[in-house]
Amino acid sequence: MALIALAADKGSPGVTTTAVALAAVWPRRVLLAETDPAGGDLVYRSAAAHGGPLNPNTGMLSIAATARRGLVPDQLWDHVQPLSGGLEVLVGLGNAEQAAGLAGLWPILGRAFAQLADSEHAPADVIADCGRISGDTPAVEMFSQAALVLLVSRTEPEAIARVRDRAAALTGKLHGGPRGASALGTPLIGVVLIADPGDSAKIVHQVNDMLVAAQTGARVVGTVAEDPTGADQLAGRKRGRLDKSLLIRSARKVTSDLYQQFGAAWSVPAGGPNGSPSAGARR
Repeated sequence: MALIALAADKGSPGVTTTAVALAAVWPRRVLLAETDPAGGDLVYRSAAAHGGPLNPNTGMLSIAATARRGLVPDQLWDHVQPLSGGLEVLVGLGNAEQAAGLAGLWPILGRAFAQLADSEHAPADVIADCGRISGDTPAVEMFSQAALVLLVSRTEPEAIARVRDRAAALTGKLHGGPRGASALGTPLIGVVLIADPGDSAKIVHQVNDMLVAAQTGARVVGTVAEDPTGADQLAGRKRGRLDKSLLIRSARKVTSDLYQQFGAAWSVPAGGPNGSPSAGARR
């Protein structure tokens, strides 16, 4: 099982950019799913493999009718579109109003995402971009099926305080109460910081101390570089050596660390067009 859910508490901390960057360098075949109930961004910022725009009606919107009749993991591929860089994407909803069509289906989607790694025909991990979450965000209903729930945060004091409180709330919801570092539960709740590379080591130490003191059961699993130019290249707004950007280099470090720590607990490595670490990160 390898469903990795990314989310944030408030503001615009770069969840989508982080999710795309991690998926672009993921060491096995991966499906990037835009599961933000408020709507997805990729249809506006990314081109399809054929050079034209992505179809907004093929993805989370089209999967709603299928899921109501039951959802086999391999059926997910019927709703996937490839981006120009090769990354396979389940395009998100167009707006928050469309989320009503997925009412009651989030646990079904979570199970299908988690079980896709065990598919006999087209196995893959799933990175789910869940956007901003609160206590009543329906996408949280998928989290119990995840291997990892990663909270994305910038490093301003108010952002760190919010991610601490959100991690504690999720620990209570998913694990039944506060947890110390020696009692980590599944799914693991981790934090990915978007930070200046020069300050990242100090900030990671400070945030981990805060997470431990609050008994959140969470810890920082890595940092993604604050790199506006790299983000523009990833979104196709600028040309350049994306694979050499600070954004992609830091994303490679995060994925490498995640696989070193947790990869053995996930399924047998899967092949596919995104199987190499550089797939999807070429521009």
